[in-house]
Amino acid sequence: MKKRTAGRKALYVILVVYAIITVIPFLWALSSSFKTLGEIVSGSINFIPKDFTLDNYKQIFTREPLFGRWLFNSLFIATVGTLLNLLFNSMAGYALARLSFPGKKSIFLMILAVLMIPFQVTLIPNFLILKELGWLNSYQGMIIPGAVNATFIFMMRQFFINFPKEVEEAAAIDGLGRFGTFFRIVLPLAKPALAAQTIFVFMAFWNDFMRPLIILSDQDMFTLPLGLNSFKGQFISFWNYIMAASMVFTLPIIVLYAFFNRYFVKGIKFTGDR
Repeated sequence: MKKRTAGRKALYVILVVYAIITVIPFLWALSSSFKTLGEIVSGSINFIPKDFTLDNYKQIFTREPLFGRWLFNSLFIATVGTLLNLLFNSMAGYALARLSFPGKKSIFLMILAVLMIPFQVTLIPNFLILKELGWLNSYQGMIIPGAVNATFIFMMRQFFINFPKEVEEAAAIDGLGRFGTFFRIVLPLAKPALAAQTIFVFMAFWNDFMRPLIILSDQDMFTLPLGLNSFKGQFISFWNYIMAASMVFTLPIIVLYAFFNRYFVKGIKFTGDR
């Protein structure tokens, strides 16, 4: 027992040290976003700005007029893409977990096979398909190809396999059909799995750089990752602006995780069974 306690304490110490090492660069970047350029390049390492200023955040929206548009594009694409994933992945996962239909096993095996294909392999075929559809440099070209995800279909299937059938049977006795049971009973009770899926899918859309680089050509259609790349080239020596822009890019992820955090661990736990 004493060895187990000592080992647990040592693990906690290691995790705390790792967390501190990980969070220090973020805290420095956050602090630098409120500093003047002169203070940043002075060489002093301080986390509390001597001359606190909000001008950096004002400047990134005024000196780069498209910055607000890039932020909107990222929010719109990530939000709509996440909502479509929540709907389609959940419906597919529920069908694979609960319904009986011809080819069910083959479809499930195909989904597992898709998990083994690196996304880089599909970039060029996706580009050619979007070109034929006339969806290059458009919102639908960014959203529709990522509207379903094999990983989260599998995750939702695992969740629904462990979902109590008694709840669905009670709903059927009350006169609800399959769709009514799914949308009014099952889906609201799947919050842990949906929260975990929301965080992962939103982050994937939000952080995506490669697909926008290939699909988007007009600057006013750029997402934040793509826009920040050109922003960094334009203001390469203005670290105060770059840090402020990076914090704007990071904030939605932090807010999203803080909001769904209480469901996140529970969702991962439920979807890991069987």
